Amino acid sequence: MLSAKLFDHTLLRPESTQTDIERLCLQAKDIDACSVCVNSCWVPLCLRLLTGTRIKVCSVVGFPLGAMSTAAKEFETKWAIEQGAQEIDMVMNVGWAKAGAWDEVEAEIAGLARLCGDRATLKVILETCLLNDEEIIRACLAAKRAGAGFVKTSTGFGSAGATEDHIRLMRKMVGDEMGVKASGGIRTREKAEAMVKAGASRIGSSNTLAILGGT
Repeated sequence: MLSAKLFDHTLLRPESTQTDIERLCLQAKDIDACSVCVNSCWVPLCLRLLTGTRIKVCSVVGFPLGAMSTAAKEFETKWAIEQGAQEIDMVMNVGWAKAGAWDEVEAEIAGLARLCGDRATLKVILETCLLNDEEIIRACLAAKRAGAGFVKTSTGFGSAGATEDHIRLMRKMVGDEMGVKASGGIRTREKAEAMVKAGASRIGSSNTLAILGGT
C-alpha cells in the first residue's frame, strides 16, 4: 500500500502563484506528505506554512536545465538551505555527461553535497530521457561517489519521465545506500506502485492526491 510519506508533493510550474503554493502546503499537511518540492523562491513561504509539521521543504536547484554555472547552483543551494530547505533536488549538467566530462559532473555534485552537509539531503536529477543506459550508470556512480543522498529520474520538463527500467537500473547501481526518486509523468496509483516495485524509495508528483485516492 502506498504511503503519503513516499511522496514529494510537487509544484514547479513557472506560472505558479503564492495562492497555488499555499494550496500545495495545505494539501501536503492534509495527507502528511514527506515534503513539498518547489522552486527556490517559495522556500521561505513553505517553511512558514509548514512549521510545526513533519513535512520537509524541498527546493530544486539549477532547474530545469542544469546547464548554468556551478557557482550559480552553489549559490542557490546555499540560499535555499539558509531559508530552511531540508532537501535539495539539483539538476545534473546533462551536456557534461553527454560529452563524457564525468570528472566535472562528479565535482559539481560533490560541491553541492558539501554545502548540504548534514543540514539537507541532496538529490541528483539525471534527466534519464536524455541519457543512454551507460550514461545513467556513470551518472549514478558519480552521484554516489560525490556523496549525494538520492538519484532522481527527471525534472518533468523533459521529453519523457520515469520508467520502470530506469528505476531498476538506478537502484542496481546505487544499492541500498542511496535513495532513488521516481519523478516525471507519475499520475496514477498503478504507475506509482510500479515505480516502488522497481526500486523507488521516493515519488515526486504533482498528482499526489489523485494517486492516493483524494481529489
